[in-house]
Amino acid sequence: MLDRFSLRSRIGILAALVAALAVALVSLAAFLTVRSNILATLDSNLFQRALAAAQSELADPLQLSTIPPEVLGAGDIRIALLAANGSAQSAEGQLSAPPIEGPELEVARGLASSSVRTASIGRDPYRVVAVQAGEGRALVMGQRLDPTQQVLAKLAFALPVVGVIGIAVAGLAGVAVARAGLRPVERLTSATERVAATGDLRPIPVDGADELARLTMSFNEMLGTLAASQEQQRRLVADAGHELRTPLTSMRTNLELLAAASRPGAPTLPDADRVEILADVHAQVEELTTLVGDLTELARDDAPLVVHEPVELTDVVDRALERVKRRAGDTAFDVTVVPWTLMGDETALERAVLNLLDNAVKWSPPGGTVTVAMRVLDGWSVLLEVTDQGPGIADEDLPRVFDRFYRADRARTMPGSGLGLAIVRQVAVRHGGAVWAGRGPDGGARLTLRLPGRAPGGVPHTGQ
Repeated sequence: MLDRFSLRSRIGILAALVAALAVALVSLAAFLTVRSNILATLDSNLFQRALAAAQSELADPLQLSTIPPEVLGAGDIRIALLAANGSAQSAEGQLSAPPIEGPELEVARGLASSSVRTASIGRDPYRVVAVQAGEGRALVMGQRLDPTQQVLAKLAFALPVVGVIGIAVAGLAGVAVARAGLRPVERLTSATERVAATGDLRPIPVDGADELARLTMSFNEMLGTLAASQEQQRRLVADAGHELRTPLTSMRTNLELLAAASRPGAPTLPDADRVEILADVHAQVEELTTLVGDLTELARDDAPLVVHEPVELTDVVDRALERVKRRAGDTAFDVTVVPWTLMGDETALERAVLNLLDNAVKWSPPGGTVTVAMRVLDGWSVLLEVTDQGPGIADEDLPRVFDRFYRADRARTMPGSGLGLAIVRQVAVRHGGAVWAGRGPDGGARLTLRLPGRAPGGVPHTGQ
């Protein structure tokens, strides 16, 4: 049922219910305590007066009968001497006698030293005490309870009234506290609605250092991550569009030229030019195929790592070498590997190693040698270094060679999509590693891939 109300209203209702329970318990305890104390005080006073009367001349029936009734009536007191045989004598006969029953007879007969109880005469309630008065008699004294019950009735009325006021104040206070406490939640709600409606990823102002402030900071971090992801996607789309524009424009020009030469009455296109144009179109199709494949791989690598299986890095390097040697021409390979096992995606790792090798072959001079070396950095990580004998990487290009679509000035005329090394970095990051660029001993480029894992044992081996 509470689900129909807002969180603020539910907090107010719960605060009111808790206050109602607390007020009810406190009121009941207060009423019972006050009632007990009033009756205890009344009984104590009655006992003292009864004992004083029993030790005075009032214990004499003759003296008791001489007390003016007005004296007793002014104090709402009834007094009587009760004999063991059940006969009683009061100041004005039975008209002023207190209620007398079994407990008072037991005191008169010596079976009890005193008694106290509540009794009634007609509709009038009395508090009755009895004490021994000697010679087989008991002095019985009763006092009307009307004034005491009026006080208790007023108290019983006042406590609920005060309780209702307290419950109302507690409910209002609960709503006020909920409104103040939920204000950061309302800001978060407004921010999420704003993001959903407008896509605005501006952070939310943070006040304080409590749990809600921490929640706001976490939400701001999420907004920052989402903004970075959107910016990365926009940059990827823009870069991909830029890279696709050149081969598509060139292909369209060549196809339009071939189509124009095929029209009736058009000048005949020489066979050599036709072959050259077709070769150019074929190369552009290959470039587009490579670019689309790299974009697909890069988009897949942006996703979290979901494949967790033991991978032997040595086998990955061997398979990548077999593939690159088919298109490496006269480039030689100097390989040193060590046994190494890690948890990850075997296909993605092979693609990353293949991209490193392809990059080295592309930059190697004719008859050059590509050096592939694995060496253990520590007990938990290994380095895979691929070094070529090409011109190397300029200092200003070293930090950016792994960026998407980035090409150095000398690489703009060479084939490639500009995404191969970006894929290497994505694979390294997904597997908890890193990648960086440097120079080899001969001045060529050295690209280093660091990966976590463990060495299962064994000694390094080399291959050509």
